[in-house]
Amino acid sequence: MNEHGAAEKAHQALRERGATLAVAESLTGGLLAATLVDVPGASATFRGSVTAYATEVKSSVLGVDEGLLAVHGPVHPVVARQMAEGVRRLLGATYGLATTGVAGPEPQDGRAVGTVYVAVAGPGGSLVASPELSGTRDTIRSGAVSAALELLLDRVAVEDHSR
Repeated sequence: MNEHGAAEKAHQALRERGATLAVAESLTGGLLAATLVDVPGASATFRGSVTAYATEVKSSVLGVDEGLLAVHGPVHPVVARQMAEGVRRLLGATYGLATTGVAGPEPQDGRAVGTVYVAVAGPGGSLVASPELSGTRDTIRSGAVSAALELLLDRVAVEDHSR
C-alpha cells in the first residue's frame, strides 16, 4: 500500500473510533504530516505536528530525555517512543506517531544510512518499529512515512479489538 492509501485508511480508522492523531517528525521533515493532510477531511482526526529536526528540539519541545540524547543520539528506539508520547501529550491527541532516523547521504552519530525508528503512542501504551530501509534519501524518507502509517494502523486495530 502506498503512503496516500495508508493515510486514507488511518483517517478512516481514527474517525470510526472518534480518535485523533498528532505526529512528531525528524528525518521525514514534515512529509508524514503532509501525507496525512493530503487526504480530504483530515481535519476531523489530525491535530497537528512538530518537526523536531534539531536534536535540542526533541528535548525542549517534545520532552525527550536529554541524557538519553547525550548518550545515544537522536536515532534510537527510545527517542522515537518518547517523541510519540511527547507529541501525543503536547497536542492532546489520542495517538502520537513519530519518526527518527538517518536518511542520508551520510551516516549520523555512528548510525548507518537507512537506520529508522518509528513509534506510536496511544491509550494502550507505546510501540516502536525499525523498518529495514535502503536506497536514496527520498526512498528512505518515503519508506519511513509508510512504516509509521502501517504501525499506526496496526496499533489502532489492536486497541479497538481489545475493547
